[in-house]
Amino acid sequence: MTHFSNFVFKVVGADAAARTGGGKVPERGDIAEKYKWNLEDIYPSVQAWEEAFAALSPRIDALASFQGKASSSADALLAFLREEEALSKELGRLYVYANMKSHEDLRVTRYQELTDKAENLSMRHSAVTSFFRPEILSMPDGGLEKFISEKEELKLYEFYFSEMLREKEHVLGHREEELLAQTHEIGGVAQNAFTMLTDADMKFPTITDENGQDVELTEERYYKLSRGKDRNVRKAAFEGIHNTYGAYRNAIGTLYAGSVKGDIFYSKARKYADSLDAALFPDNVPETVYDNVVRTAGAHVSLQHECLALRKRALGLDELHMYDLNVPLSEEPMNDVPYEDALEMVAEALAPLGPDYVADLKRGFSERWIDVYENQGKKKGAYSWGSYGTRPYVLLNYNGTLRDVFTIAHEMGHSLHSWYAHGAQPQIYADYTILLAEVASTTNEALLLEYLLRKSAAKPEPERTAERKWLLTYYFDMVRTTFFRQSMFAEYERETHRRAEGGEALTPEWLCDLWGKLCAKYHGPAMTIDEPIRMEWARIPHFYTAFYVYKYVTGFTAAGAFSKAILNEDRDSLGALARERYLTFLKSGSRDFSLEILKNAGVDLRTPKPFEQAMTTFREKLNEAKSLF
Repeated sequence: MTHFSNFVFKVVGADAAARTGGGKVPERGDIAEKYKWNLEDIYPSVQAWEEAFAALSPRIDALASFQGKASSSADALLAFLREEEALSKELGRLYVYANMKSHEDLRVTRYQELTDKAENLSMRHSAVTSFFRPEILSMPDGGLEKFISEKEELKLYEFYFSEMLREKEHVLGHREEELLAQTHEIGGVAQNAFTMLTDADMKFPTITDENGQDVELTEERYYKLSRGKDRNVRKAAFEGIHNTYGAYRNAIGTLYAGSVKGDIFYSKARKYADSLDAALFPDNVPETVYDNVVRTAGAHVSLQHECLALRKRALGLDELHMYDLNVPLSEEPMNDVPYEDALEMVAEALAPLGPDYVADLKRGFSERWIDVYENQGKKKGAYSWGSYGTRPYVLLNYNGTLRDVFTIAHEMGHSLHSWYAHGAQPQIYADYTILLAEVASTTNEALLLEYLLRKSAAKPEPERTAERKWLLTYYFDMVRTTFFRQSMFAEYERETHRRAEGGEALTPEWLCDLWGKLCAKYHGPAMTIDEPIRMEWARIPHFYTAFYVYKYVTGFTAAGAFSKAILNEDRDSLGALARERYLTFLKSGSRDFSLEILKNAGVDLRTPKPFEQAMTTFREKLNEAKSLF
């Protein structure tokens, strides 16, 4: 029953070296304090963390004293729940602090030691409390209901208990649960090894950029280079990244195969039909929703093919290659956006969510929730994280592009979701599911896009047309990377797990072949499938959290429905504004099943309507773009 906020991660473009005037990535000590997150709000020092750790450890061990007693009376049950929540709150603080400190510079072994200690303590907590579910589920029928009727305070936990009872057939006996809890650290080895290999140990080649300067490739720098005008530089960056992964194909292939085998082991141990069933069950999502994501993408992939054919024509290319996908079809309207200006843009764009939302957004900016720039050893990408009892925090690798402004809006969408859910819900329901996590972040991106499109409409020609070209291109990239690309990822995961569950090996050659076939399917006849792209599967960290990526598609779909309703000030039958329904959604946490929370806010993902609406919007914007290019 440990309550850590969802760790939501998105690989995005960033290169802080450009913000410091040179080609070398700065050390962390060279970055101004105001651009670093304020983790001292969690613990003022590492020593304070150590003291909290030392105090918590025996209290966790003492939870074992509840074994055989928690189900003996209403008072004992409530006592366990309250003590466990108090310990989970402190454990969450320890865990996120240690991990985020390590992400500041993965080379610092001291912070890696804190992370290991926190993970070990978390594993011990899981093992100590593993008796609880089996003990509750072994109670006689009606026993829980009797306790709830006797103790008013237990009514708070009714949905929590109903969820536990739903999982009854997948909960094992105490000894088996204890053993499974002790395997969690082992189960994370593949993911941890992948992170350390690709973030800390793997070195990419140095290439020559458009200015004739030598640039050491990193994942963060790759995205900016892939948008450059010089096609030879884009190709060199593309080949440098993917060929480096190719050199580690056997090691990464083994890590991924091990991760898949872990998924299969846990699904079998808990008596699920397969690993996909195990992944969908906690959110109470029927497999038809997952299948509909892949099916909908397949049914409308011809629109994606049209869009890529438009890109090929607009760029004047005889052949469209994978390294041509990110280059803007027109000049970016804003380059080298100062960080403070980016914050103002985001605040103005999110004004439709109301003054209270904007005030809380600015609070996050001023109170240093965000770690802004890239530094040597810093974890790549971007994420929002935190736990109940901490502020939400955002890791960026900000580089001053307009795309990075969208990343701020995205990650702050996650953070404000946590802020509202934690503020409105008791601890037991404060953390929303990952299925819901991508809705708030993508809604923010959609609102920012429409804000910029509206502003461009008021500008004179040719500036108006140039900006709309760029913004529509950005929208098409959103559709490609969030709807179609994640659907492709979802299809890839389904196929790899099916093959492994059938007893066949996941060799690097087979993984590369499958990736190549899916690239051809999703990109169409306008695209030349370059050989290095067959290694791209090895770059995707999400694959180490199985069947996660389809939630980007559902999040994008729901966000489109929400943003359209908010901007149109749609009202429901009771007269409630779409904004009010949306803010209620943000505050709902996990009080109900995720699909029900969305349905109550006006978006039913069990039906094809929101998916078809997303594709209708895509078609409309694609038709406008055809008249501009």
